[in-house]
Amino acid sequence: MSKIYNIFIHLLIFGMKVFSLLNDKTKKGVEGRKDSVNRVKSAFSASDKVIWMHAASLGEYEQGLPVLEKLKNEFPNHKVLVTFFSPSGFENVIKKKNIADTICYLPFDTKKNVREFVSHFNAELFFTVKYDYWYNLLQELKNRDVKTFVISALFYENQSFFTSYGKWFVKQLKNNIDWFFHQTQHSYFLAKSIGLQKASVTGDTRFDRVKHLKDRDNYVDFIKEFIGDNKAIVFGSSWHAEEKVAKMINGKNQDVKLIIAPHDLKRVENLKEIFPGSILYSNLKNSKTLKFSNAQTLIIDSIGLLSKLYSYADIAVVGGGFHDSGLHNILEAATFGVPVVFGNHYMKNPEADDIIKSDGGKSFEHENEAAEFVLYLLNNDEELKIMSENAGKFVSEQPNSSELILKKILSL
Repeated sequence: MSKIYNIFIHLLIFGMKVFSLLNDKTKKGVEGRKDSVNRVKSAFSASDKVIWMHAASLGEYEQGLPVLEKLKNEFPNHKVLVTFFSPSGFENVIKKKNIADTICYLPFDTKKNVREFVSHFNAELFFTVKYDYWYNLLQELKNRDVKTFVISALFYENQSFFTSYGKWFVKQLKNNIDWFFHQTQHSYFLAKSIGLQKASVTGDTRFDRVKHLKDRDNYVDFIKEFIGDNKAIVFGSSWHAEEKVAKMINGKNQDVKLIIAPHDLKRVENLKEIFPGSILYSNLKNSKTLKFSNAQTLIIDSIGLLSKLYSYADIAVVGGGFHDSGLHNILEAATFGVPVVFGNHYMKNPEADDIIKSDGGKSFEHENEAAEFVLYLLNNDEELKIMSENAGKFVSEQPNSSELILKKILSL
């Protein structure tokens, strides 16, 4: 099976190189990996003790960050490496202030690539987030006696581990991972069923991060003035489907204020056409005299504001759930006591099921159903109040996951 895996890796590399000729995102990942070794050589010496976090993309990075911060506080003299597989994660994080000494792409998982990469620093502790497993890397770390963990681990039934050919993959995890920190009891029991015994349930580390959002300054220029005395709906990381929901609400309730933060800023021009009379946030920023009290829709054409915008919302419609690209972060809204509405494509987001059970959120198969429910909430203050309280309570009552993880890591 090892030979088959290595053949797969080489086919993956070949496929990504070919696809990079057609796709800019893939091209960035392929080209960026050429610089990974130089980045670690510049940042570390062979004797530097390094805490290394790997995340597939931005969402996994945000899950791992609370643990990384606690480890850095515990070991202030250690250096920090963060690696990504996805360009979206790499490009978002490298532009921001962070605690890493260097950030780079994880090299393609060939034995040669991994051995060369790891040889340039002294990795003392490594953790990957959720389920991004690269087996040559894990074996190399084991050979070097690096403590290796999985943070916010999430197992589900249709993974390869639960197939007839999955025994080899399970063996790699069993031999090379020191501990699994599971998000859910279900994940824990699934892993135990295939022999992964070194594990505990510590919850989702993202709750630790979002709990602190309420304590910071969440002021955003002009938003309070735009909303006035009206209710407000924030459409966070919206795609076409969520914009359809906004359009339906726009046609039936002229009083509510709509704030749309699209997943892709390339959608801004389309949104201006879909919502005549809407205004752009950049125009508010650039004009102190611009009148916007009569506008119903504000389009956010800036990045980095969404988690603060949720603090102004009465309801949040969160993007990604009406198709298979994946549901975006619903917790950033819920922590402010904002009920969340989203589509039903969220298999890899157990928190979505949990917030529905707590009556702090609601999921729908079709956009028109979501729009009708939002309109119902806007006209039923008592129901809106109950859902708001439930959403905030759902987040605040979650365990301090990163603290539990840190204590266990220090004990091993």
